[in-house]
Amino acid sequence: MNMTRRDLMRAAMLAASASGFGWMKALAAPASDYKALVCVFLNGGNDGNNLIVPLNTDEYTAYATVRGGLALPKTSDTPNAALLSMGAPKSQPGREFGLHPALSALLPMWQQGKLAVQCNVGSLVAPLTMAEYKANRNRPYSLFSHSDQQAQWQTAESEEVGRTGWGGRLADAALGLNGGVTIPSLISLSGSTLFGVGRRTSPLVSPASGNFGLSGTGTSASAKARTEGIAALLGMDRNNILAAAANNALGTALNSAAIISPIINNGAAGVATHFTGLTGNFNAQLLAVAKLIEARAALGLSRQIFFVQLGGFDTHSNQISAQEGLFAQLGNSLAAFYKAMEGLGLANQVTAFTSSDFSRTLRPASGAGSDHAWGNHHMVLGGAVKGGDFYGAFPTLALKGPDDIDGAGRWLPTTSIDQYAATFARWFGVADSELTTVLPYLSRFNQTHMGFL
Repeated sequence: MNMTRRDLMRAAMLAASASGFGWMKALAAPASDYKALVCVFLNGGNDGNNLIVPLNTDEYTAYATVRGGLALPKTSDTPNAALLSMGAPKSQPGREFGLHPALSALLPMWQQGKLAVQCNVGSLVAPLTMAEYKANRNRPYSLFSHSDQQAQWQTAESEEVGRTGWGGRLADAALGLNGGVTIPSLISLSGSTLFGVGRRTSPLVSPASGNFGLSGTGTSASAKARTEGIAALLGMDRNNILAAAANNALGTALNSAAIISPIINNGAAGVATHFTGLTGNFNAQLLAVAKLIEARAALGLSRQIFFVQLGGFDTHSNQISAQEGLFAQLGNSLAAFYKAMEGLGLANQVTAFTSSDFSRTLRPASGAGSDHAWGNHHMVLGGAVKGGDFYGAFPTLALKGPDDIDGAGRWLPTTSIDQYAATFARWFGVADSELTTVLPYLSRFNQTHMGFL
């Protein structure tokens, strides 16, 4: 057999993808239904200790005693200032919990069984006991560092620096489900993100405004000439594998921009009515996602993944006021998004979930804030969610208690990012046999489905 160097490289790439990634299996069967995941990243490290608060007398007293000025009141004469009763979750009989008051727009979804909470989840190399942690065994690298923990949340790799994101690897696995459509199935509305980088796929990055693409193009003669010139350039150097790859990437981006920009800029989109009165970039991101889902037929995708982001959660100071404002944005926009999906008849087919760098210490820091911590609580929202319940183990809110690694109220996670992500991946359509190609650490954990979907 006579093979050129190019043929040899191509064969090697195909072989690697087929054996190392299960690519041939992924190509098998295009999906006949539609599903979408929306990753909502709370940048800076959201304080989960004030997201969900126990309301039983003994537990609340313990919480309030340690939190001091950061404690949220059980009752208040001021409207919308007290914790919102969530009742007793199904898995926590006899224990009442409260939701942050600024998230009041999400309380109806909890009561309707469309919102769930995954408790005490964080970066883990493998299941970890307190004794192992104190002996410095099986610790994730660079704990409590913003950049490193953001990377670990987005890659689901905590043993070493990951080069691809679990969202991107999930998009790789969904290529077959999408039937070969060339528009990227993962779209970030919040800039370039490691979460979306796959082994075989790349994310499409769009501003929430939808205004992206090349400038200087249009219908004039000179603009058409420029467009034709660009097209000619993209057709050159096809025998050079690196140039061909770059040209393919640029060509895909330009083609995608031509389709996606008008969708996001469509002022007549039906979903927009659910966002009336809401402002800000985070809201604009979710509105753009809703428009793209509404126009899913034009994109031709059966599986989509979106990344949106709300920043400002690094609350070393002024936490009460800062988190209140951030949660108001988060709750109001997520509630509008869920109602938009209901209006499209897609509530059961679209699932949104939160993630963040880490939680924050139960013990306050100077400046009326809190410091970087570890295990955190996260919300999952959608019609397919088995809501009104907690999943995983809620930590004991006590300094130097059984879940506190250092006496400051940093919780040792009892659920890993891998387990959290695997629950989404399985719902998305990834076969059990393929889950470890998306989440390489998953086989180290006995429980690979948290049950909230």
